[in-house]
Amino acid sequence: MTQLNTPYPSTAYLTGFLRSQGMDAVQEDLALALVLTLLTPDNLLKIRACAVSQPEDQRSACVNFFLDFFDRYHSTISPTIAFLQGRDATLSHRIAGRGFLPEGPRFASLDVFDDGEGGDPLAWAFGALGQQDRARHLATLYLNDLADVVRDAVDSRFEFVRYAEQLAGSQATFDPLAQALAAPPNLVDDLLRALTMEVMTKHQPQLVLLSVPFPGAVYAALRIAQTIKTHHPGVRIALGGGFVNTELRELTEPRLFDFVDFISLDAGERPLLALIDHLKGKRSVQRLVRTYVRNEAGDVRLMNWSEPDVPFDAVGTPTWDGLALDRYLSLLDMLNPMHRLWSDGRWNKLTVAHGCYWKKCSFCDVSLDYISRYETASAKTLVDRIEQIVAETGQTGFHFVDEAAPPKALKALAQELLRRQLHISWWGNIRFEKTFTPALAELLAQSGCIALSGGLEVASDRLLNLMKKGVSVEQVAQVTKSFSDAGILVHAYLMYGFPTQTLQDTVDALEYVRQLFENGCIQSGFFHRFACTVHSPVGKNPADYGVQLVPLPEVSFAKNDIAFIDPTGTDHEGLGLGLKKAIYNYMYGVGLEQDVRSWFDLPKGKCPKPTVDRHKIAKILENTGF
Repeated sequence: MTQLNTPYPSTAYLTGFLRSQGMDAVQEDLALALVLTLLTPDNLLKIRACAVSQPEDQRSACVNFFLDFFDRYHSTISPTIAFLQGRDATLSHRIAGRGFLPEGPRFASLDVFDDGEGGDPLAWAFGALGQQDRARHLATLYLNDLADVVRDAVDSRFEFVRYAEQLAGSQATFDPLAQALAAPPNLVDDLLRALTMEVMTKHQPQLVLLSVPFPGAVYAALRIAQTIKTHHPGVRIALGGGFVNTELRELTEPRLFDFVDFISLDAGERPLLALIDHLKGKRSVQRLVRTYVRNEAGDVRLMNWSEPDVPFDAVGTPTWDGLALDRYLSLLDMLNPMHRLWSDGRWNKLTVAHGCYWKKCSFCDVSLDYISRYETASAKTLVDRIEQIVAETGQTGFHFVDEAAPPKALKALAQELLRRQLHISWWGNIRFEKTFTPALAELLAQSGCIALSGGLEVASDRLLNLMKKGVSVEQVAQVTKSFSDAGILVHAYLMYGFPTQTLQDTVDALEYVRQLFENGCIQSGFFHRFACTVHSPVGKNPADYGVQLVPLPEVSFAKNDIAFIDPTGTDHEGLGLGLKKAIYNYMYGVGLEQDVRSWFDLPKGKCPKPTVDRHKIAKILENTGF
C-alpha cells in the first residue's frame, strides 16, 4: 500500500529490465486495485453492514456520520472517484460548491482557515480561479473520511498508505504477522484475495515477485502470497524491496517461507537473473545471489554467491506497461504548493544515479547498498530513458527519486534536455550544498525543474557537524534562496530528537526555520522525529554521539529502529507537537512574526528564548549579494 496518485517505481524498473533480458514479465498494482474496489457503491454497502453490526455505543464519530449520510456516500462515490481520476472535470463545480459531498469529521480541518466572518475558508488558498484544486482537496477529505470508517468498522489497521505497518516495522518476531495472517479474513482481505485470483488467472505466471517498499506493504503482500500458495501451489514466489533490504538482513524466521519461497536483498536485477537460472535448472541453490531460502532441515540460509551487480547504466528503461495510468487518483492532501507534489499528479519516477555520492550522514543507512553503492549513467542515457517513458506514458512529469541527486549529473542532465529541446517538468531530492550556485539553479529551472527537496535536518551548525551533513545553516540559506529566486519551490526535511539535541537547540533551530520561510528561502517543510537505525553510524557507534543504545530482544524477523538513551533528557515528544504546528502554519504564511516560543506548550519561563539573531538569515543573504 503506497501512493494512490502514481505507481511505485520498483515494478516498472524490474519489468523493463526483465523484458530487456528477453523474459516475459508483466506487472500489476494490486494496492491501487484494492482501494478502487473497496470504494465502490457495492462495497460501501458491505462496509455499512460491518458498521451496523457494531454495538451503537462502540461506534466512532466518523462511523456514525457515515451511517447517517450513507445514501449520499453511496450515490457520490463513483462520480467522485471518476473526478479524481481526471475523467469528469466538470464535476468540480458541484464539489467545490460544498453541497454535493457529505462532509464528515475530516472537514473540520477547514475550520483552521475560517475567518469567522462567514467568508470562504478556502479562498485564501485557491482564490476565484482554483476551482479544480478546491474540489480535489474537498474530495480528498471525503476519501479520508471513508478510510477512517474502514479503519473503525472493518479493519483497525487500515490506512491508504500505511496498512498494518505496526505488524512489520522493526518487529523482532514474526508472531504478530503470523497471528494476523491466521485470523479469519475481513472484507479488505476478501477483496484482495479476489483481485489476486483474478490476476493469477489473467497472467498464469510461473514466478511471482512481490515488492514491499515499506512496512505498510508487508501484510497485504503476504495475504497475496497466502492466496497464491493456497490456489496455485506450484507457482514460486519471491519477496524483495525496501522493507526487506533494511529490516530483514538478519532473518532467521522459517515461518515466513510458508508464504514465499525466496527473499532477495538489495538491487533486484542480479539476484533475479540468478534465481531464474536456478528455476530453469541452470544453477544450484548454492549459487543464488543475496537470496534467503529455507533448506530441507527448515533453517533459513542466505545464499550469497559473489557476482557483480548489473551496472546502473545497463538496467534499462522502466516501463509502465500493464499499469492503468488513467486509474490513479490525483489527490490534494496539503494545500501548500510544494507539499502537494507527493500526492498530486501522475509522476514518472526515475533515478538519476544509484546510491548517494555523499554517504556520510550519521543518521542514514550508509552501510547498505541503496546508499553505499554509488553509480551514475550518462546524461545521454538518462534523457534517452526520459524520451522513451514520455512516448510510452504520454506524461511529461518526472520525479527523480534519488537519495540525493548529484549536482554534476543534474547539470549535465539539464544541458542535454535543453540541447534536445525536450520539455518536461521535474523535481527531486538533493543536498543543499554550495555547488548549487545561482547560475546552476537558473539552468535547472530552464530545463524544467519545478521543485527540490533536501535535508536541513536540525538547523544548528553544531548538530549539522555532528551529523556529518557537510553543510552549514548559512550555506543552506544561500542555496535555497538561489532555487527560490529561480522559481523553484523548496521543501526542507527537518529533524528533531537527534542525539545531544537540547531544548535550546530546538528553539534555535525553529527560529532559523522561521527566518528561512520569512525570507522566501523555503516554501515547505516537514519535521520528523529522529529514529536511530542499526545500519547508521549512530546505531553502529553510539558512543561517538553521546548516547547509549537500549539492548534489543532476540531478533528473528525485522530489525531496523533501535531505542537509545540520551543523557540530555530533553522531552522531544512534547516538543514535536509545537514544531509540527509551527511548520504547518509557516507553510501557509501564518505566524511568521510570532516568537517561536509561543508554539511550545511549556510552563511560563521554562522555554528559553532563541540565541539566534532575529534577522540572521536576512543578514547572511544581504552580505552574499541576494
